[in-house]
Amino acid sequence: MAIRRIREDSDPILRKKSRPVTEFDERLFTLLDDMAETMYSVDGVGLAAVQVGVLRRVVVMDTGDGLIELINPEIVERGGEQVETEGCLSIPGKRGYTLRPAYVKVRAQNRKGQWCMYKGEGLKARCFCHEIDHLDGILFTDRLAPREKWPKEEKQEELTAK
Repeated sequence: MAIRRIREDSDPILRKKSRPVTEFDERLFTLLDDMAETMYSVDGVGLAAVQVGVLRRVVVMDTGDGLIELINPEIVERGGEQVETEGCLSIPGKRGYTLRPAYVKVRAQNRKGQWCMYKGEGLKARCFCHEIDHLDGILFTDRLAPREKWPKEEKQEELTAK
């Protein structure tokens, strides 16, 4: 396993659409293992392959209940809404309120190529959406919530440096 370099927001690859995975082989397994090691090394909760320079529809995430590997993920159901602060390993030091579904159901393949269903609420739902957005060239800064949706007790600029 190896820690890979995380691409930052000035890198044009982050705006490209990732291609589906068609081969489930050692190369994919190495990518998944490297992505998990990279994510954990920087205390992240999710990482898309494009963030390490690979234009494939691959995501790893861990919101506190163990590693999830998603290959060719798609959101098949969503409900409610949540407005929470969000950040990104590819946009270090920046955070902002985003509008996301409160609940999502995701269909994805595992490393064996088998289709699985995953459900998430709260942080897990946000993470699913955030990482799947990366696969389509969308950054969290494209999903900032309008000011009137922000929590009333909070005062924040459009993007805050942390």
